[in-house]
Amino acid sequence: MSYTLGVLGGSGLYEMEGLVDVSEVEIDTPYGRPSDVLVRGRLENGTTLLFLPRHGRGHRIPPHAINYRANVCALKKAGATHLVSVSAVGSMKEEIEPGHLVVPDQFIDLSKRRVSTFFEDGIVAHLPFADPTCKLLGAAFADAAERAGARVHRGGTYVCMEGPQFSTRAESLLYRTWGVSVIGMTGMPEAKLAREAELPFATLALATDYDCWHDGHDAVTVEQVVATMKKNVTFAKKALVELSGRLPDPTTSIAYRALKGAVMTSPGAVTDDARARLAWLLPPGE
Repeated sequence: MSYTLGVLGGSGLYEMEGLVDVSEVEIDTPYGRPSDVLVRGRLENGTTLLFLPRHGRGHRIPPHAINYRANVCALKKAGATHLVSVSAVGSMKEEIEPGHLVVPDQFIDLSKRRVSTFFEDGIVAHLPFADPTCKLLGAAFADAAERAGARVHRGGTYVCMEGPQFSTRAESLLYRTWGVSVIGMTGMPEAKLAREAELPFATLALATDYDCWHDGHDAVTVEQVVATMKKNVTFAKKALVELSGRLPDPTTSIAYRALKGAVMTSPGAVTDDARARLAWLLPPGE
């Protein structure tokens, strides 16, 4: 069976060798326009890749202003069977050195201004979220990154801050006491929305710095982040190609049929607007 891998990441990720039949796809969603047009391409193994630069091309959109719902919805509507996120993060542990890659399996959501659900205004759903990533997809992504030659850390907690500013030293030291592995600005609500969209989800976090907790490190600078990020992107591209040929069966994922029994609103009470808004996700009658 052929799969379609949706990728949320930087604009340079779709510029990879071996990607053919490349085209741009414009998709409207009930939540507005996504960050940019989707780039669709096909690899030699038959897997279709869908890329969406979450910040828009040229990095125009700050993390707190990204239309996360439109991005996930657009990828689902375009046919994604799996969804992965690739993003820069700060390391919160000595052993996760800048340049290392992390596949976290837990999140702490400290974002403040982001809409994190498709279910509102006439329909309510409550989904279990104890395990926010797909273990099978995460393991496959870690394996792929190792085959690409990267130093990979499996598991750990990603704390998502609002941004766009980096942490204060006091905040960074506080998060360290929580035992988190990395800190970033985009992991949430991508993971929450992927679960509501019933898409297997995993994150590849690219460590670019030690945030500002590290005594031997200067405060984080944009120049530092960009320089290390460029090196990490090379690993990420190779990892995506490796992953594309070994995607797990989505029906074995924790995300499969995640909405079953989750909608609390009785069918007769669901508003027509809500039903129309969620037609891309909920089959008629559900």
